Amino acid sequence: MEPYVPRSARHRKKGGNEAWEWVQALVIAFILAWIIRSFVCEPFHVSGPSMRETLHDGDLVLVNKLVYKLREPKRGEVIVFDYQKENRDYIKRVIGLPGDIVEVRNGRVLVNERSIPEPYIKPGTPTSDMPPTKVPEGHLFVMGDNRGNSSDSRDIGPVPIDWVVGRADLVFWPLTDFGLLW
Repeated sequence: MEPYVPRSARHRKKGGNEAWEWVQALVIAFILAWIIRSFVCEPFHVSGPSMRETLHDGDLVLVNKLVYKLREPKRGEVIVFDYQKENRDYIKRVIGLPGDIVEVRNGRVLVNERSIPEPYIKPGTPTSDMPPTKVPEGHLFVMGDNRGNSSDSRDIGPVPIDWVVGRADLVFWPLTDFGLLW
């Protein structure tokens, strides 16, 4: 037969265990959130008009930080990179890969002398001409979709791949713009 324990003591013990379980659950949740945000995905706030019509000022996108640990970026993907000279993040589209020669002639983007399809560009969007530029190894040539109002590789030069934070995969806010970017 078990010894008699007053009801108030039984209640205190249960309450203490419950509080400890809540503390453990919160600590685990914070650790998991930190791991996911640091290594898997992170929200990113779009600031400025450089990616209009694809993205708008104020959009929130989910950036996949894991994908480029498994493979290199591909042409056409929207990436976020840490522009270390200004200590801020940029969001742009990959146009040229290492070894490519990128040029803008008569408003058309050419990569290795071939015009690339750009369904994400609004027809009639002006793109000023640019002489051929070879993308160095370990770098990417990036451009904003709003070519007339974008600070990109035409201004800042090719971007080191190790500055890339990840690939923008999903617009999740505002809900009216919700959707995948690839």
